[in-house]
Amino acid sequence: MNAVDNINDLAAFVAASPSSYHAVAEVARRLAVAGFAEQREADSWLGLSAGYVIRDGAIIAWRLPAAPDGPVGFRVVGAHTDSPGFKLKPQPSAYAFGFAQAAMEVYGGPLLNSWLDREFGLAGRVVLRSGEVRLVSTESWLRIPQLAPHLDRSVNEGLHLDRQAHLKPIYATGAGDLLAGVAANLGVHADEIDGFDLFAAVSEAPAVIGLAKEFLASPRLDNLSSVHAGLVALLAAEAADQVQVLACFDHEEIGSDSRSGAAGPFLEDVLGRLAAALGWDGDARSVAIAKSFMISADAGHSLHPNYPGLHDPDHQPVLNAGPLLKVNANQRYTTEGPGTARWLRICREAGVPTQPFVSNNSVPCGSTIGPLSATRLGIESIDVGVPLLSMHSARELCGVADAAWLAAALGAFYSGA
Repeated sequence: MNAVDNINDLAAFVAASPSSYHAVAEVARRLAVAGFAEQREADSWLGLSAGYVIRDGAIIAWRLPAAPDGPVGFRVVGAHTDSPGFKLKPQPSAYAFGFAQAAMEVYGGPLLNSWLDREFGLAGRVVLRSGEVRLVSTESWLRIPQLAPHLDRSVNEGLHLDRQAHLKPIYATGAGDLLAGVAANLGVHADEIDGFDLFAAVSEAPAVIGLAKEFLASPRLDNLSSVHAGLVALLAAEAADQVQVLACFDHEEIGSDSRSGAAGPFLEDVLGRLAAALGWDGDARSVAIAKSFMISADAGHSLHPNYPGLHDPDHQPVLNAGPLLKVNANQRYTTEGPGTARWLRICREAGVPTQPFVSNNSVPCGSTIGPLSATRLGIESIDVGVPLLSMHSARELCGVADAAWLAAALGAFYSGA
């Protein structure tokens, strides 16, 4: 897939994925079209050469080698489906001074000011009284209005947002039942809704921008850019000599400590059941793990031209110069010497440039799923991703070329590099 087609497909993927649950549904839809079969955790896993399994907002897909010669190991690409923002509270509707406002809790570490004066809807899942789980994505219902400078002359000197007081979006004047609106969107009565996980979802569509159309401005690039690249790579790859695995976890933005997060048992469970289905029990399973490798793919930082002093002076990656290889001496990223050499080999084989990322020593870096999966499973791994500007904003920015290059590199990895 060329860079233009790839970025348009990424934009369509993001638009179809306003929540982690929608992202999983879109990944599953594309996998099913390609002949992958859904496997349920409560069923026996025998004879399924290409399949996927869903656990809440996470999905793991695989393709088995045609005729594996013993425990050949796993080639795993890991990513995450969630993005920072806001989640609707159990009592979702509040009323003050003639306005109906949504009660929302901050999810993860969003760039709070980026949500001001921006229209957004709600997206996620609803559980009905019957037990049925339904996905929902609404139109632009909500907005957090910013205070005018006439009322606070210091607002441009230093904006302070109290998470409880200043971030309640309005959605109506007078009384208005937000949950009733969700129910109407689903074609049910509000009394039928027993549970929900609903998140703020920016309504503005992704857009390719710039003088030479070099950039994609979009919500949720952290980390749907990696989910999409991994999926494109898996679907384009042929069966190889190892088990190809795409693992897309939820809850990375809040620490991954959940049954569908990377710190939970999901990947370990799936790899164990695949090993058992292939007859790799006991010592053979340990051999397979020792032969395995994981690429943890999560977006990283481009140098910001307005704040160059916050970046390492000797490592200054930029947009459209290649995906990042993320390195941290304190193992916030898992990359070490052998993994670096392997990534460079992958990129050479794919014809892809790459850039090292290291944080400024005075600006501690974040982490991602790589260290968690490596700790839990003992699989050798590295951390990579496309560089972004405005990470954790309601609308982030990536390079058109980088997105295609990441998919190409992950494809080379799946194919044997």
